[in-house]
Amino acid sequence: MKKLFCYADMYLQKSDWKDMAMLKFCLFSMGLLVGMRIPEEHKKKAGIAAMLVFLLTYIPLMTKFIGIVAENEA
Repeated sequence: MKKLFCYADMYLQKSDWKDMAMLKFCLFSMGLLVGMRIPEEHKKKAGIAAMLVFLLTYIPLMTKFIGIVAENEA
């Protein structure tokens, strides 16, 4: 697992914003495809889980981003 994270770090160092945008679109598309396959009776649970994952990842990402912006403007 450590090796996988090391490769991910190297990939990120060699990537620019366009690569990250493509990665996000890819993951978004995969999420849509998976969402289309969820049975109706489980869609609410899946939606709640997706919202929790979104919030648990988006908030730290934006906190870091805002910190970087504030640091560079000061």
